[in-house]
Amino acid sequence: MAVKIRLARAGAKKTPFYRVVAADSRAPRDGRFIEILGRYNPRTEPSTIELDVEKIDAWIAKGATPSDTVAKLLAIANDPEAKTPEKAETLSKKAQAKAEADAKAAAEAEAKAPEAAAEPEVEESAEPAEAETAEAAE
Repeated sequence: MAVKIRLARAGAKKTPFYRVVAADSRAPRDGRFIEILGRYNPRTEPSTIELDVEKIDAWIAKGATPSDTVAKLLAIANDPEAKTPEKAETLSKKAQAKAEADAKAAAEAEAKAPEAAAEPEVEESAEPAEAETAEAAE
């Protein structure tokens, strides 16, 4: 029997939370499982991760294989400082290409108009003109 450590969905419609379970790999996602090893709720801020790391390590020692998601959750549970990667790292290829093109266009625009960027326009203040008119009136 091949045992997997994976997520089983629970909760109401459009408000899921997940149980981390040890289950037979042939069993349905939300079906029969051997043991509940923890809970994960992505809908809270920050996400709630409650794992029994000792039980998970015992199952892995027995030959169970964690799913990719459970492996990430386990890494976060072991090292809370290593939360989620930055948004820039998780952009799609299309979004990364667009961001690079925008940065390149901005650099070209700055290179074309270095004079305007180097010397900002200085407006004359209205105070000296008022002082001159006050002296002329006296």
